[in-house]
Amino acid sequence: MSAPPPLNTLLRAACVSFGLLACAAPAVWAQTGPQACGNPFVNHFGPWDYRATTAEQRAIVERVHFTPGIEAMVRPGTTMMQDMAADVAYTLEVYPNHHRALLTMWRLSDRHHADPAPGGKITVECWFDRALRFRPDDTVARSMYAQFLHARKRPADAERQLDIALEHAGERPMSHYNIGLLYFELGRHDKALAQAHRAMALGLPRRELMESLVRAGQWREPEAGPGAASAAATPGG
Repeated sequence: MSAPPPLNTLLRAACVSFGLLACAAPAVWAQTGPQACGNPFVNHFGPWDYRATTAEQRAIVERVHFTPGIEAMVRPGTTMMQDMAADVAYTLEVYPNHHRALLTMWRLSDRHHADPAPGGKITVECWFDRALRFRPDDTVARSMYAQFLHARKRPADAERQLDIALEHAGERPMSHYNIGLLYFELGRHDKALAQAHRAMALGLPRRELMESLVRAGQWREPEAGPGAASAAATPGG
């Protein structure tokens, strides 16, 4: 099975394919936290961690409230076209960290030039806030939130979210790689380089981040670790 595309590649494709205006949106500040955004741990159905559910469990909600037509923003499920965000909101109430639903809510807000989008109930930032209060260790949701904050011209907040995501990346090379790509977008080449080295050390062969750093004149080969010279001198080492 081939590796999934990097997170920022997915987001960039959404910007191009769907006209995601937030990719170049002016700064917009929203209130977050329980009072503004509600309690993500309470719902009449669920809530559940999207990463930990089976396809059959997800289908109970997705086959009605997050169909391909809803994700593409061309055919609502239980709502009228102008209120399609209500279907996405239902999905996010059951699965607060549903990554594709978070992206779709963002896109719907931009399509309508309104935050929240009609039927969306709360702001896009609130949906990210709920996702991360629900599962603070979800590095994909947190990286998406960082991308959202960067689009809203809040680079310091975006970097802070990436720093937190890094604390949860563990030994997952794709997590380090995606975080590095977003650090690069923020202009933090030093942090992007560190994540490129980390992903390489964990065995990820992707080169997009390295090539971006090379073009920016910021690439440095990783330093050899302790014992590397003696290992290299050993036949068959």
